[in-house]
Amino acid sequence: MSEKKKPLHTNQPLTNRGVEKIHTLIEGFDDITHGGLPKGRTTLVSGTSGTGKTLYSLQFLYNGITHLKEPGIFVTFEEAPNDIIRNAHIFGWDLQQLIDDGQLFILDASPDPEGQEVIGNFDLSGLIERLQYAIKKYKARRISIDSVTAIFQQYEAAGLVRREIFRLVARLKSLSVTTVMTTERREEYGPVATFGVEEFVSDNVIIFRNVLEGERRRRTVEILKLRGTTHMKGEYPFTITNEGINIFPLGAMQLTQRSSNARVSSGVEYLDRMCGGGFFKDSIILATGATGTGKTLLVSKFLQEGCYQGERSILFAYEESRAQLSRNASSWGIDFEELEKQGLLKIICAYPESTGLEDHLQIIKSEISEFKPSRIAIDSLSALDRGVSNNAFRQFVIGVTGYAKQEEITGFFTNTTTHFLGSNSITDSHISTITDTIILLQYVEIRGEMSRAINVFKMRGSWHDKGIREYNITREGPQIKNSFQDYERIISGVPSRVSIDEKAELSRIVRSFEDDQTSDS
Repeated sequence: MSEKKKPLHTNQPLTNRGVEKIHTLIEGFDDITHGGLPKGRTTLVSGTSGTGKTLYSLQFLYNGITHLKEPGIFVTFEEAPNDIIRNAHIFGWDLQQLIDDGQLFILDASPDPEGQEVIGNFDLSGLIERLQYAIKKYKARRISIDSVTAIFQQYEAAGLVRREIFRLVARLKSLSVTTVMTTERREEYGPVATFGVEEFVSDNVIIFRNVLEGERRRRTVEILKLRGTTHMKGEYPFTITNEGINIFPLGAMQLTQRSSNARVSSGVEYLDRMCGGGFFKDSIILATGATGTGKTLLVSKFLQEGCYQGERSILFAYEESRAQLSRNASSWGIDFEELEKQGLLKIICAYPESTGLEDHLQIIKSEISEFKPSRIAIDSLSALDRGVSNNAFRQFVIGVTGYAKQEEITGFFTNTTTHFLGSNSITDSHISTITDTIILLQYVEIRGEMSRAINVFKMRGSWHDKGIREYNITREGPQIKNSFQDYERIISGVPSRVSIDEKAELSRIVRSFEDDQTSDS
């Protein structure tokens, strides 16, 4: 009888479990990396000056120490330790306390301030031994090295530097520590690193960018590679807040929001009837039309109705000041100031150009998180669209709508079209498909006079009135009337009265009935 073969390496641990990851706890980063950075490996973070590389490497350590109880070591080749400690205070990080507690160690490897020339062959043996000693002493699990570019600038022999950095990375890997290593690059879209060799000694590569789009800077992060594991592809916008780096993983958003059949009133009874009983509670409504068609009025009534129902509401205004909004609202019988005093309404006014879209998105999320409203309004989206790319604007809208739906908030946004009369392309702004309900407002010329028209253009999940109604602005607010039933081609901008020949219409109906009878027989 032949001996049964035994499986090989029975005493060896399983190796097919994949690469284990550790959480960075940096907002949004663990989403785009599918769980964080690969454990026990080195990650190269590359970017031009001012992209946030040093901040990322420091936040990686700080979060590990404060939230996961993993001691860390920060190796600096450029900044003095005292400067690093002082700079961290803006984020509320007390690094000195962490140092005193033995949780953080800053290894100063910055060049000699006297600027003495280095004589002899380049060798990192001293640094490697110091780093290894510190890792064992502090039981460090996380290492940040900022930045290896300083080493290349100090020594001319790139081949030797590459060899030494590879030796450093190999030693860190043998110690099972997770390392973040930063490096400079010259262009936002070009070689990964300045000297072209840094990326080859790292298992993972992350690129930070700070691109000038129009007149605004836009920060993005891209995961170029995570060896042996998965990650999301493409660039993701991020901003730097008082709490550090905040990434918006828009591509990681899941269409898993809960939907409610509950209705909320728009504040205009006739419009509620046109919408089949009001808006859905967790829906996004878009009012689009030319300037002066009454979009802000609808927003104001929407917010007022929410406050009357005891619901908190926030208005994000990007075209008018607080005083202008209050004055306009009072002309319609709406007292914004009183609603604010009651703590039911909050108005945030800002110029669109005051900051980037990512910062605006962060402000919106922070205000929602703090105030916890049931309704939000943005007036208007088109103001934020100025001077930015279509992709950046669409990502912003997705971020706002996704967060609102996640929090089960009813959102009412406005959008100003460029056409004064005639048909408007609602999809030019690339936001029509993201919204649940679209209300179309426009000017029409009837009998030599200008009138306003309103139409529920789209409403997902509900019957809605297809008719085009007259929309008047009065001292009591909006007034909707069925005044255009005898007109056609209103949306095209050239309305004409419909003439009906009753005899011809009756004859058509009779013929249609006779044809149906003949086909049945």
